[in-house]
Amino acid sequence: MSSIPTHALEITPESELTFTLSNDAESSARVTLTLRHPGATDEFLAFKVKTTQPRRYLVRPNQGLVAPNGTETVSILLVDKDKQTLLQSHARLGQSALDNSKDKFLVQSCAVSMDFSKKYSEQKTKYSGKKTEAATQSSKEMAEALTGMWNAITSSNTNPVYNKKLHVRHTVVTAPTTTSTPPSSDPANSTTLVKPHETSLSAMENMSPEQMFNEVSQLRRKYDELVSFSVNLTAERDILNNTLEQTKRDLNREISKTNSVSNNNNSNNRASSSSSTSSSSNNNKPISFVQLFAIFAAAFIMGVRMTNQNQVGFLYALPIVGGLVAAPKTKTTTTTTTTTATTAPIETMPQEETVNEL
Repeated sequence: MSSIPTHALEITPESELTFTLSNDAESSARVTLTLRHPGATDEFLAFKVKTTQPRRYLVRPNQGLVAPNGTETVSILLVDKDKQTLLQSHARLGQSALDNSKDKFLVQSCAVSMDFSKKYSEQKTKYSGKKTEAATQSSKEMAEALTGMWNAITSSNTNPVYNKKLHVRHTVVTAPTTTSTPPSSDPANSTTLVKPHETSLSAMENMSPEQMFNEVSQLRRKYDELVSFSVNLTAERDILNNTLEQTKRDLNREISKTNSVSNNNNSNNRASSSSSTSSSSNNNKPISFVQLFAIFAAAFIMGVRMTNQNQVGFLYALPIVGGLVAAPKTKTTTTTTTTTATTAPIETMPQEETVNEL
């Protein structure tokens, strides 16, 4: 016992849950699980019961708190539909069809804080045994608080959790056969059943004790069916709530990952855009006036020097520059020739020579 941690609950039965199946329609395959606080610590111990077949078994309650040296009883019911399936397998193949069942249960327990256990105990004591709307709302809030606490413990791994696995075994017992007697013609001894919807006050007054007993048995059977149906609905609700919580956690994790990746990409894009902007601004920087003046001055000095040394002949060979350079020279020659022709004396041609030439 010394190896068992202080946050572990004592579970009865310890290793195996045996479900007894019967062909009797009124009997149900149910197992009671007892959880006891060993008293090794003054803290409340929280428990949670899980199964590999949540649609086959109905667990009530599936989570809760156990006070120091206290005891909690958990009821596990095999759904009637699966019960009938197992009975059919047993009818075809015998007990070997039910042996080596892979169904398992897991009972988890851990210590909780004093504040949480105090608040939970106050709410449970305040609305214990009440069927009001406030009691229902309080029960729902306590269940959500326990679910949130277990989710936080599972995700953070800060609180140590004790896990206990339980195997499942199914056995079948044969219901005793009863011989049916034909209905008696005596109205006083008649056992004819009266349907509930046909029952009236006057009919109940005229019933024999045996008829009234049969009527009560039918009502009891209907009540058990309604209770089983409501338990099924509650189990389905818990399963859907747990699935929804898990989906929300997965969605939040995916959103966080997406946001972090998006932020990193935006940071990289801003850094690259700023670097490209700075480089483009450096490349597009205009030439200053001083640089332009220095270029023109250097070109002017080089041109004067080449002109003085008669080294500008190569410019005439250029298509456009050659025309621009040669045009002023042609104009000067023409002007000189025209001036010479104007200033030279005009010689008179003899008339005869002119006629002969004509």
